Amino acid sequence: MQIAIMVYPGMTALDAIGPYEVLRMAPDCDLRFVWKEEGPIVTDSGVLVIAATHRFDETLEPDVVLVPGSGPSTTTMMADEEVLAWLRQVHPQTQFTTSVCSGSAILAAAGLLEGLPATSHWAAFPLLKALGVHGKPQERVVRTGKLMTAAGVSAGLDLAFTLLAELAGEEHARVVQLAIEYDPQPPFDSGHMSKAAPSVKAKAVREMQRVAMNGPAVRALPTIAKRRFKEVLSRVRGG
Repeated sequence: MQIAIMVYPGMTALDAIGPYEVLRMAPDCDLRFVWKEEGPIVTDSGVLVIAATHRFDETLEPDVVLVPGSGPSTTTMMADEEVLAWLRQVHPQTQFTTSVCSGSAILAAAGLLEGLPATSHWAAFPLLKALGVHGKPQERVVRTGKLMTAAGVSAGLDLAFTLLAELAGEEHARVVQLAIEYDPQPPFDSGHMSKAAPSVKAKAVREMQRVAMNGPAVRALPTIAKRRFKEVLSRVRGG
C-alpha cells in the first residue's frame, strides 16, 4: 500500500508528522514524502527541515494521498498549477484522498471538494466557501466517500486513526493508538472556537492574520481568484 504525504515549503510540520507516526504502522506500507523534487523542505517555522523522499512524477498511483496545511503557504500551493495537476491526476485512482488543516483548501483549489462538505482550520473556512465547499466547522473529521478532511493541525491524528481503521481494521488502529499512547488530556479546554474565551479568540485571529498575510501568499490570491472566475464563467456558458 502506497501512502503519499505531500510536503512543501512553508507547510505546518505536525499536519504531516502526526499522521505519519500513525500511518507508517499500516501493514505493507510504502510511505512517501512527495514533492516536485527530492530533498530538504523547510517548514513554516523556518527552523525544522524534513525531506521529500520522492517526486510527483514517480508517485502517480498512490493508494492514499494526504495534503497538510500551512499558515503562510496555503494560498501559494492553491495557485501552484503543478501541485493542482498532480492532485487531479492521482485522485481518480486513490483509495482515499485526505487533508489536514488548510490542506483542504488546496484540495478545493484542485476542484476535488466543490459542492461537498469538508472541514479545515477555523481560519481557512472563508477560502473553502469561496471555492464552493460546504464548511463543517463543528466537525473534527469529515468524510464523503473516499475524501477525508481534518480540522486544524492536531486533528490530523484523529484523521489518521480513522483512515488506519479503514485500511487495516479497527483493532489494528487501536493497537497503534496504544503503541503511541495517544490519550489526549489537554490542560486547557480552549482548542475550538466554540470553547475559547473572547480574549483568546481575538489574539488567535490576529496571529493567524499576521502569519497568513505574507508577501507570497498575498501575491497568490489574484491567481486563485482569476482561476475561480474562469471556472464559474465556463459553467455558465456551458449551461
